[in-house]
Amino acid sequence: VQLQASGGGLMQAGGSLRLSCAASGRTFSSYDMGWFRQAPGKEREFVASISRSGSNIYYTDSVKGRFTISRDNARNTVYLQMNSLKSEDTAVYYCAADTGDGSDWYDGFLPDYWGQGTQVTVSS
Repeated sequence: VQLQASGGGLMQAGGSLRLSCAASGRTFSSYDMGWFRQAPGKEREFVASISRSGSNIYYTDSVKGRFTISRDNARNTVYLQMNSLKSEDTAVYYCAADTGDGSDWYDGFLPDYWGQGTQVTVSS
């Protein structure tokens, strides 16, 4: 599967952005989907994931209550709605897909497929 992320940009703190990740192929609903991010000089970290049916959703603690992951299997797209943005959310955001079982992802998790990154910059 090929993944194409979009929606990044420059936003002031407190603002909102929505990232999208469009997947190619006809088996999108077979994949758990998620987002990671990597800030300059830091390790890549897990942000959020959603299982194939959307029934299992996980977030890293720092984004809980601010970010919402969702998916539209008819459109082969996963979204990350980011509200109340903070300067520490500044990073390159990567979407990913995995033929998993709906289990939680984590910082060192290695999904089967990665998309290219999209830059999110939050100014304070």
